[in-house]
Amino acid sequence: MSMNQMSMAEGVVEIAEPVKRLTLPKNRRLVSNRQFKAVLDRRRRAGDALLTLWVAENRCGHARLGVSVGKSCGNAVVRNRLKRLMREAFRLSQEQVPAGYDYVLMISAGMARKLKHPKHGPETVRSLTRQKVQTSLLALARTCFETDSAGRSRPQSNGPQHGSAQ
Repeated sequence: MSMNQMSMAEGVVEIAEPVKRLTLPKNRRLVSNRQFKAVLDRRRRAGDALLTLWVAENRCGHARLGVSVGKSCGNAVVRNRLKRLMREAFRLSQEQVPAGYDYVLMISAGMARKLKHPKHGPETVRSLTRQKVQTSLLALARTCFETDSAGRSRPQSNGPQHGSAQ
């Protein structure tokens, strides 16, 4: 390699930017059953036709996500696609949701029925995009955080509920 080629190669290395990891690190996820239950026991949630979002304060100082997709949504391929869409929507929205809270994201019961439908299920899965999931997530997060009389932002409680969380 000539001196000129070496200096050109060094210049390329110097201006190259570090590659951004496109993952959700473990410290930004809820991983244990106890962590999920702590959020679900708070009974603070919002839902729409696509998703249900549960919210609880944490002591981490940053937002953490837990994703739950039940077998009622379809086979493993469908469930894994839904989880990937939800994680990616959250990853791209981390700066737009309030920090210091744990979020558990689930597919709504109505959407689960549509996904499981033998005739329309595959079409419904294909029609879901990351943008649709992200829009729903941000709308639900805004719904959960209404200002109280003192002007502070807090999760809205839907009151006591009966039955299990899922």
